[in-house]
Amino acid sequence: MVTRGVVLQVVARLVLGPSVVVAAALIVKGYVDVGDGFAAGMVVALAVALSYLALGAAGAEETLPVLRYAPQVAIAGLLLSLAVGFFPLLWGEPVFSHYPGRGEHVVTIGSFELFTPLLFDVGVFLLVVGVMTMFLHHFADPVEHTGDTTEAGDAP
Repeated sequence: MVTRGVVLQVVARLVLGPSVVVAAALIVKGYVDVGDGFAAGMVVALAVALSYLALGAAGAEETLPVLRYAPQVAIAGLLLSLAVGFFPLLWGEPVFSHYPGRGEHVVTIGSFELFTPLLFDVGVFLLVVGVMTMFLHHFADPVEHTGDTTEAGDAP
């Protein structure tokens, strides 16, 4: 049995929310300065890793049930990124053409501009978070995936 510190468990639960806010800021800031969906995904993946470390695989997935959907999140991110990249081919444009183009009206929410690079970065973010969560799950609970049911102290 693994004993986990109470402080680590509390910190792991408190860090996840702010990490999502920082990730959102990284995605948005990426169009003004340095930042992107990959870095945002890694920030959230590190917070998820801390949850797995502090709570174990079962505890992390009980606390954050959304972690069970990591494969679907990764697939959705991959499909979104591919769609953003290759949909311009349907209109005879080069791959990864930005919409709206230069001189066209850009939809804004306040000072926040919505255009295709943002969708691409959101797709990359989802892909990174999904894949890293799957890796963390497999590393945190290897017995479930190998089929080995013997305990470390049991003799064969």
